[in-house]
Amino acid sequence: MSDGKLAKKLIAALPFEPTGAQNRAVAEIVSDIAAPFRMNRLLQGDVGAGKTLVAMLAMCTVVEAGGQAAMMAPTEILARQHAESLRPMAEGIGLKLAVLTGRDKGKERKAKLQALAEGEIDILLGTHALFQADVLFNNLRLVIIDEQHRFGVSERMELSQKGHAVDSLMMTATPIPRSLALAHFGDMDISVLDEKPAGRKPVETALVSSGRMEEVVARLRNAIAGGQQVFWVCPLVEESEVMALTAAEDRYRTLRLALGEGAVGLVHGQLKPDEKDKAMSDFVAKKTKVLVATTVIEVGVDVPNASIMVIEGAQNFGLAQLHQLRGRVGRGAKASTCLLMYDPPLTQSAQARLAIMRETEDGFRIADEDLRLRGAGDLLGVKQSGLPQFRIADLELQENLMRVAQDDARLLLERDPDLTSERGSAARVLLYLLDRDKAFLMLKVG
Repeated sequence: MSDGKLAKKLIAALPFEPTGAQNRAVAEIVSDIAAPFRMNRLLQGDVGAGKTLVAMLAMCTVVEAGGQAAMMAPTEILARQHAESLRPMAEGIGLKLAVLTGRDKGKERKAKLQALAEGEIDILLGTHALFQADVLFNNLRLVIIDEQHRFGVSERMELSQKGHAVDSLMMTATPIPRSLALAHFGDMDISVLDEKPAGRKPVETALVSSGRMEEVVARLRNAIAGGQQVFWVCPLVEESEVMALTAAEDRYRTLRLALGEGAVGLVHGQLKPDEKDKAMSDFVAKKTKVLVATTVIEVGVDVPNASIMVIEGAQNFGLAQLHQLRGRVGRGAKASTCLLMYDPPLTQSAQARLAIMRETEDGFRIADEDLRLRGAGDLLGVKQSGLPQFRIADLELQENLMRVAQDDARLLLERDPDLTSERGSAARVLLYLLDRDKAFLMLKVG
């Protein structure tokens, strides 16, 4: 087992002191890893709260104990950004870190997979490529899922099954309803990073009707003349006849005409990797002032000079996406603004989502509202929202009965943990008859 030498060495080399919340989260995670039971923990913290450092210290713990760690991110942009920040840390304490994404092909990919299988790679970062069938670990001990809301239950479970009794750590700014419900039911532990970096300013959030488009563009013209940079997010890449949403490419052309050809860049998931990299690097280098994008920039993009976020068709986004997108601004010293541009009339659900975004920047409060609006999902299945599929009970109408059932189940497990008594055997049979025995695996992936 690890004695924490690698983690201490890494902390000593940092140019800053970890926050109290980070130290507390690391202690909770290390305690879970050392326990005989598999860890199933959620690390919740708003954008910029330091989740990545906590993840790195957790990975140090399992590597020092002889295991391997994997960290999966939803986009290549985020995976490579993690690599840029974590590789110097890893190299400084003698660990081998590699990145695996869909961009890896041929001999390069084969060499990485061989090194991984032979245990030469300590930490593997990547995208969905990590849970492909030919990705084999030597001794996978810890799986970290970054931006948990972007992955399905089955995807998270596939990666966890690449090792024996693998510990799982989910990271997010806004837990999905299913995970929040798991926490409420006691089937998932939570560590909260409730301390923000010094100097971080709140982001002003405003609702703007799409009918005020010209007014918004005029405001952006003044803002970029003053040196500010802007994200403009559209939901689709191309025009859709099914959904009346403005395409990113169409908005890109419109803004170039209004603001100047060299002032506007474009990035979306259908671009070639080199084109995507160039669009991002031009924006980071301030060559372009406005970056029109799809939700590919929802996670992991860090441009401190960007202080305005425009989300077009905001009524079509979920709360987790809106919170993540807003987190792309407010990272620098300037006061930042998020404009939620909507198409009236709004549905009751859309009004509720946009209202909570105006009221708070607290990711956990936003997640609670998401749980209330969308339902908890199927805790013993793969649905991440909606109403749980109970055979008899009604979660909303029989909440008190649910509490009694929980207490009774805990008492049974306390007295008969292996379910070998007459009553325990009856519980096993009941689970089998209701097809719930295998479904309990779903609880382990958050």
